[in-house]
Amino acid sequence: MDPRRYYDAFGEEEWERLTANPVARLEFENTTRYLAERLPENGPVLDAGGGPGRYAIWLAERGHEVAHLDPSREQVRIAREKANERGVDRRVRFQQGDVRALPFGAGRFAAVCCLGGPLSHVLDPGERKRALRELRRVAREDASVFVSVMGRLAALRFAIKHASDHHGLLEPLAETGDYTQELVERHADGEGWAEMHAFRVEELEGELEAAGLTVETLVGLEGVASAMQPALAELPEDGDALTDVHAVVSSLREDRAVVDASEHILTVCRA
Repeated sequence: MDPRRYYDAFGEEEWERLTANPVARLEFENTTRYLAERLPENGPVLDAGGGPGRYAIWLAERGHEVAHLDPSREQVRIAREKANERGVDRRVRFQQGDVRALPFGAGRFAAVCCLGGPLSHVLDPGERKRALRELRRVAREDASVFVSVMGRLAALRFAIKHASDHHGLLEPLAETGDYTQELVERHADGEGWAEMHAFRVEELEGELEAAGLTVETLVGLEGVASAMQPALAELPEDGDALTDVHAVVSSLREDRAVVDASEHILTVCRA
């Protein structure tokens, strides 16, 4: 359940995750919509915790110079390979590293991204504070900082769906948001996903603001379609039903109640 080893083993499945089903695609499509609206026209962009490079490549394809960093050696390898396949490898610098100790100078980036939930894999509150201060430190004054995390209410819904195997961890997860190896060993026979912290929206706002970031927009990336992967996978890709789903997710994605209940919460901040 160590996140770095988990993603080393998960390999290309993390690359495929954001296109695997209609709900996963909502995470990527809604994230890139806000990036497109708020990114500067030029200047270097950081993709911290960038995994297999989905966002780094999207940024490079639009002309940005990107620094991609991830703690997983395998995810960095995949990101470099995918960027090369798409002909944007010269626009992206890849390296293994930790969001809690970014190897960049202060004010280096015109925009900073930490997308897909890497901050959720930093369990200790003090370490998360350090990570957020690092994101703020490397951002230029008035730069946009984009951070997305995993939502606690959606994590609880998933655990409830599997309550026969996970019921003992429901109350601790609801109270603290921490999904740990110890918790899984006590309540789920030691079989679990990577350790993570799932956020409530007010908690997330507080941690961002304590790090010196101004929260401008909160977004429920999957919104009201959260946890609907099996049902939506049955819908035709080009049908009216899925079009309607996208429309209602779009119309409600900034509603605070929807944000709090979403699988992934995006925050658009100002440094």
